[in-house]
Amino acid sequence: MYNRVGDQDLRDRSMGELLKELSSELSTLIKQEMELAKAELRTTGKRAGIGAGLVGGGAAVGYLAAAAFTAFLVLLINEVTPAWLAALIVAVVYGVIAALLAMRGRDKVKEAMPPAPATTETVKEDIRWAKNPTRSAGR
Repeated sequence: MYNRVGDQDLRDRSMGELLKELSSELSTLIKQEMELAKAELRTTGKRAGIGAGLVGGGAAVGYLAAAAFTAFLVLLINEVTPAWLAALIVAVVYGVIAALLAMRGRDKVKEAMPPAPATTETVKEDIRWAKNPTRSAGR
């Protein structure tokens, strides 16, 4: 069976024509891969933006709740210690909790972030194919 482009057998075409077509097709492929990468990054960026907005809103309301709870704790501990000591105790406990949460959050962010978009794998496959076009590179 012959490889045909239109009605012309590829074996009948000159090396220059074949290289010109290969160059054109590689250029098109690269442009398509870049567009795919852009689309993936846009989708990821939109999701991250919505998530960041929700986290920010939650943090603002949480801050108000923490301020009211802090006042409650200081007043409660103030019943048995001086006010300055009550405030210091609450601040130290909050500082320890904040450090633990920050370290845990940093680890979770590192786990969640992929090293690169999925498009990089298809680009690698395309490069492998371009180096040896007689065999399939996994597609």
